[in-house]
Amino acid sequence: MARMKFLCDAERCIECNACVTACKNEHEVPWGVNRRRVVTMNDGVPGERSMSVACMHCSDAPCMAVCPVDCFYKTEDGVVLHDKDLCIGCGYCFYACPFGAPQFPQSGAFGMRGKMDKCTFCAGGPEKDTSEEEFAKYGRNRLAEGKLPVCAEMCSTKALLGGDGDVLADIYRERVLVRGKGSEVWGWGTAYGKPDKPAGDPQS
Repeated sequence: MARMKFLCDAERCIECNACVTACKNEHEVPWGVNRRRVVTMNDGVPGERSMSVACMHCSDAPCMAVCPVDCFYKTEDGVVLHDKDLCIGCGYCFYACPFGAPQFPQSGAFGMRGKMDKCTFCAGGPEKDTSEEEFAKYGRNRLAEGKLPVCAEMCSTKALLGGDGDVLADIYRERVLVRGKGSEVWGWGTAYGKPDKPAGDPQS
């Protein structure tokens, strides 16, 4: 059985936020909630990197461990989902998750913030697959339709990958072998090729 995972290649991410927009559009995510976001480190300086971050569907998910009502569950594919009918909006999962995946759908006092919302790996929820009830609570169930998460499919540089963890590992391993290491792994030279040396250059 496949073990579904996300992988974001920081050497390819260009911070276009297409994954964020695609997710919000596909699932009609309410304003103020981003199931996926792009985080940029060292913004504007050499060594800048961007990463697309959402629920990573952990093998040993801390959100599942701290939930007092056991609303989190794992599918056969390893996707971590939650049952909004059981959720009490206590926010324990919000504080336990290292990726900040579970979010409150609205601002205000704890009792008024509503049920938690998080990335579903486009796998819906406990309701009947592709039903209106499922879409209203969790968004579209693309896995039931035989498709991969829309965020990964929309990534123009294929920095964000979603699917079987073993397949993703093979893809990433191949990328690392091809591009090598050092300063030319990322940057102008990688995107556009190394500049030609001027005529008469003693180093040519």
